[in-house]
Amino acid sequence: MHELVVVENVSLDGVAQSPGRVDEDTRGGFELGGWASRLLADDPEAVQAAMGGQGRTAAMLFGRRTYHDLVGHWLSTTEPNPFTEVLRATPKFVASLTGAAGEVLPWPNSELLAGEAVQSVAALKQRGEGELVVLGSVSLVRALTAAGLVDRFVLTTVPVVLGRGTRLFEGTALELEVESSTTSSKGTVVATYRVRHG
Repeated sequence: MHELVVVENVSLDGVAQSPGRVDEDTRGGFELGGWASRLLADDPEAVQAAMGGQGRTAAMLFGRRTYHDLVGHWLSTTEPNPFTEVLRATPKFVASLTGAAGEVLPWPNSELLAGEAVQSVAALKQRGEGELVVLGSVSLVRALTAAGLVDRFVLTTVPVVLGRGTRLFEGTALELEVESSTTSSKGTVVATYRVRHG
């Protein structure tokens, strides 16, 4: 069975919206996009710690919006980056209420999970081995967390308070066990938390 692992950048006040680019996600009038990438550009120690578990990823899971934005950005950019080959080669699953079964997605090794996300992801967990990693996709993560499907969180907590924006955790109480934690000299905390189920 797949282990569902959520990987996110969050601010000290729990915001996970638009960490990478200014125009990444402006929903709700959010104008602080790119907050994590700006700070992490000066914190290679934290970036190295955050990327430490990449070798265990068997497949990736995205919400439809994040798939088109994140995967589309990294696979269409001409700039050299460490993500292109990983994103191209790794199987990618896209949860979407608006997609139709059999729909062809634009990037290689991609499969649409049409219909209700919690049910389709629960079935996906049963049909594979290794880590099924969710990047971004905060709305999807909230639904999967509420359904008890998330096994671990890998959170890079950046020392900034944004005061507004979509927060990662909303409405679901969790008990977490710290598996590992590293604090960079700039104060960024990269920690892995296992969810205590039932």
